[in-house]
Amino acid sequence: MKTTLVIMAAGIGSRFGGGIKQLQKIGRNGEIIMDYSIHDAIAAGFNKIVFVIRRDIEADFKDIIGHRIENVCQQLKIQVDYAFQSLDDVPEGAVIPKERTKPWGTGQAVLAAKPYIQGPFAVINADDYYGKQAFCQIHDQLILETQPNALCMAGYHLKNTLSDYGSVTRGVCNVDEEHYLLSIEETHNIEKTEMGIMADGKKLSESTCVSMNMFGLTTAFLQMLEDGFAEFFQDTPEHIKKKEFLIPIFIGSLLKEQKVSVKVLETKDRWFGITYQEDVEGVKNAFEELYKQGIYQENLYSDLVS
Repeated sequence: MKTTLVIMAAGIGSRFGGGIKQLQKIGRNGEIIMDYSIHDAIAAGFNKIVFVIRRDIEADFKDIIGHRIENVCQQLKIQVDYAFQSLDDVPEGAVIPKERTKPWGTGQAVLAAKPYIQGPFAVINADDYYGKQAFCQIHDQLILETQPNALCMAGYHLKNTLSDYGSVTRGVCNVDEEHYLLSIEETHNIEKTEMGIMADGKKLSESTCVSMNMFGLTTAFLQMLEDGFAEFFQDTPEHIKKKEFLIPIFIGSLLKEQKVSVKVLETKDRWFGITYQEDVEGVKNAFEELYKQGIYQENLYSDLVS
């Protein structure tokens, strides 16, 4: 069975170099966060990778990231494809407001990858580190689950996703006793304080389950997503000038309509991301600790390539 990892990388800046967080070198040999996600996905059993990028960064992306990954994947017989997210790739009859300058969000990014997806797939952000456990859990769930409308997601403990240098936004999950998702609430201004973890004056538990945009999805979901994107454009042109078609929000609407189920796969791994420039050093130190623990080899892909 083809299990695909879709990496949403269209948000990378048009000029590669300093200041672009997805390309921050954080590993011993200059690896970027995306390297570790690809390594962990392949180790978990995913056998195809689709990068979702923009046309204007294609050459630079392949020079800096793509060709290197392709060489590794060729040795492992892992297929690599590129999909392109663009502002004008919209449903027939949709009107694009003239003020709109950027693509339509993560939902559209996944739809861009649709021609390259033949079976169950996972979707992640290019600039987030998710940990090995989440990839294994999602891959195994995708293989075992046979219902077309049964989705899954990695559920992180809130304390393992925070920055030491400012507030963050997280998808706070309401989960039932059988570990199925009931709802996701986008929660802003979450930060560490002397009183604990707070969000606009409300205290949150360290173990609060949050979504970090790592989902396991099906081909049936792609059709629902396509239909949802068409409905998205039924809103007023004024409203969609800046509105985005986002996967968590769309899944939340499907849950309300009882069209899907979402199994929440709890992971105790730390999530790493670079939200603030001050995060860089801490992320580098965190990866160095993973090396010392033997989680990763000096030559990152050496344990996969015989």
